Amino acid sequence: MNKQQVYQRILARLAEDLEIAIRAANTAHETATHEENVAENKYDTLGLEAAYLAVGQSRRVEEIRLALSRYESLQLRDFDIESGIQVSALVELANDSGEQLWVFLGPDAAGLKVQQDGREVLVITSRAPLGGALLHHHPGDELEVGQGRNLQRYEIIEAY
Repeated sequence: MNKQQVYQRILARLAEDLEIAIRAANTAHETATHEENVAENKYDTLGLEAAYLAVGQSRRVEEIRLALSRYESLQLRDFDIESGIQVSALVELANDSGEQLWVFLGPDAAGLKVQQDGREVLVITSRAPLGGALLHHHPGDELEVGQGRNLQRYEIIEAY
């Protein structure tokens, strides 16, 4: 799997998400400030609800902008045997059932999913349990993430 292509898909997806979020924020702001939504009595809360939505949408825009900025300044590094897995690594994992999982260890945008070569790649960060566990490890290493009934085991198949 080509890490550069995965990275480009993440950038494109964040740019697309930003565009959608900006449109939603603008729509929410227009709704909140529209003259028809001025409260006529204390029980008329449509304008207030729209204002809360506009604030939330504006926060989402800033979150996506920050994530996009972090990805634009991210320096993709080849896997280094000395350092092990680092931020910007594309990692292939296998769980106990033998199912493959592809993850991109990024600086932000955890939970984002992109498609590459017919496979889903999940973006995680080092703040996530799996992301933190991957740091400094190498292909062939086995990891345990979680505890008790939530314990999950993975084998690192490959890192790029």
